[in-house]
Amino acid sequence: QKENNVLCGIKPCITPELLYTLARMGHGDELVLVDAYYPSHSKNPTVIRCDGVGGAELLDGIMALMNPDDYVAAPIIMMEPANGDPLDPSVEADFRAAIDRHWPKTPAIVKIDRQSFVLRSAEAFAIVQTGEMRKYGNIIIKKGVIPL
Repeated sequence: QKENNVLCGIKPCITPELLYTLARMGHGDELVLVDAYYPSHSKNPTVIRCDGVGGAELLDGIMALMNPDDYVAAPIIMMEPANGDPLDPSVEADFRAAIDRHWPKTPAIVKIDRQSFVLRSAEAFAIVQTGEMRKYGNIIIKKGVIPL
């Protein structure tokens, strides 16, 4: 019989390194998913590469394994466009759909300015660099406590 490295219930886009990181995170820790353009390695010492995966696909895999923090008003945060840059509304819509598939009662996504997002990513538990090619495909998830 041929061996299979796929774990039941875990999407193949969740790498072993990412799964280990999610398991080590505690309540209130933040995970940042960023697009292919984000300067991850200069912002945080812990960067996990998931270059071939889009942001929403990876978020969907992560939301199947952890819930957003329900003790804060804004457990999900995105970067707002800088200097009047256009924002592709499908980016947020795709993120929201991934969240709603698993945690539909999560509050609305809050947007913060670019500099605040960058500073927050530097303090996060880890940054996950995705292969997302759409600009502003960046999102912060604050980990919650598993509801019983």
